[in-house]
Amino acid sequence: MNITVKRIFKGPKYTIGKLSIDGHYFCDTLEDTVRPAGVKIPGRTAIPAGKYQIEITESIRFNRLMPIIKDVPGFSGVRIHSGNTAEDTEGCILVGFNRVKGKVLDSRKTFQKLFKILIVAVRGGENLEIEIN
Repeated sequence: MNITVKRIFKGPKYTIGKLSIDGHYFCDTLEDTVRPAGVKIPGRTAIPAGKYQIEITESIRFNRLMPIIKDVPGFSGVRIHSGNTAEDTEGCILVGFNRVKGKVLDSRKTFQKLFKILIVAVRGGENLEIEIN
């Protein structure tokens, strides 16, 4: 399964994107600020653009199974999860719908729907990959 995040707005405090699954739009995303290569402010910087593997693992912080983005240079514990503003992420990708400036809404419902799709794919033996550009 190929997931893509196309970053469409890079603001000083947050980044908005469009998430697609196998080429079909699924939802919007919210991330921290995209910064120049080599610049990282902990908890306030989006992960570098690139291709990464996703696994479903137990999150100690959230105490449940969640998708984790693997081998992100300079980052650890990067997950896809619910949340509404850049304050709800520390380099992670939040999912929902960008109906209000600087926010994604309906995030929990969107995450649950995405998670079900990912679980079915993993149980079917599919490899999960995300490309962020």
